[in-house]
Amino acid sequence: MTNGSKIEINSTGTQLRFHPGVLLGGEVTHACPVEKSMGWFLEGILPLAAFGKEDLCLRLEGGVTDGLHHEDPSVDYVATSLLPLLKRFGIGNSEGGESSLSSGDRCPLSVKVVRRGAAPLGGGEVVFTCPIVKEIGEPLEMVDVGKIKRVRGTVVSCKIPPSSAARVAHSAKGLLHRLLPDVWIHTDVHSSRKGSSNKKNDMRMVDGGGSGGVGGGGCGPSPGLSVCLAAESTSGTVLVAETCLDASREGRGALLPEDLGVKAAAMLLEEIRKGGCIDTGAQSLALLLMCLGPEDVSRIRVGTLSQYTIVSLRLFKKAFDVEFKVRADEESKTVLLSCLGTGYRNMARAST
Repeated sequence: MTNGSKIEINSTGTQLRFHPGVLLGGEVTHACPVEKSMGWFLEGILPLAAFGKEDLCLRLEGGVTDGLHHEDPSVDYVATSLLPLLKRFGIGNSEGGESSLSSGDRCPLSVKVVRRGAAPLGGGEVVFTCPIVKEIGEPLEMVDVGKIKRVRGTVVSCKIPPSSAARVAHSAKGLLHRLLPDVWIHTDVHSSRKGSSNKKNDMRMVDGGGSGGVGGGGCGPSPGLSVCLAAESTSGTVLVAETCLDASREGRGALLPEDLGVKAAAMLLEEIRKGGCIDTGAQSLALLLMCLGPEDVSRIRVGTLSQYTIVSLRLFKKAFDVEFKVRADEESKTVLLSCLGTGYRNMARAST
């Protein structure tokens, strides 16, 4: 993805010096290790992809598409929570952007799951595309939380009987119906045979406006069960929660599908209780893009600040010299963050 990057490791192996190069973009293929989820790679690439020389078309192969050990985000979480957040900053909007292609061949902002892969053996395949922009045009203003109006979700199973996915969806809906009646959860069942899927649509594209997408390429050799739920509000905000079956700890009946569904629903309700316009996992990306935004005040309302976000704020101070004004809202029990952007411009795009 870059040209001119240098990585230096000292003789004792205790220090690493990284000199970044110019972001190129283009078509890139990477073989992912099974120790990390593909969402972990996408999470780090998202803030970089829009500032390259060309539109990015990234193909990740051989990894895990589900969230791994409840720590790394899944591909479905990236598509449901993070891609709509990028569009809030003007990245990937049809009317905006400075694509390196013609208007008819413009690269969309999307994630497409070609093949599912569960831990521990992986075997998944994901295609991520992102157009480039010259700069983030407008400052962010996300302070209106709104009221939750509907919940959408997807239960994905690999090499597991279809009844297990249906049991997860049924138990999750049973808890969420106490909140509101408009709850719709898909079941997406895959086997290792190529092209096998119980869905009517054999290939779907995720563009940040819906639930998880999946292709008809079967799945990897490992069984897996995961669920991703999204709550949409009247103001257009999306709160997402996800969980998956950890085969190393919860296999062989240690965790029933009903328990997994109730756990996912409870996690989503906890995100709603915290309040805010974005969920906990998207806080760091939103604040980073606010730092790169125009030289104007951007504001966002979040729930409880995670420890990861607090560390990120300190890093943003060192890297961009941007300080956030943090104010607690006692009435709604939320936190308001505001900052003055740096007005970052895509120098790789401007030099061509």
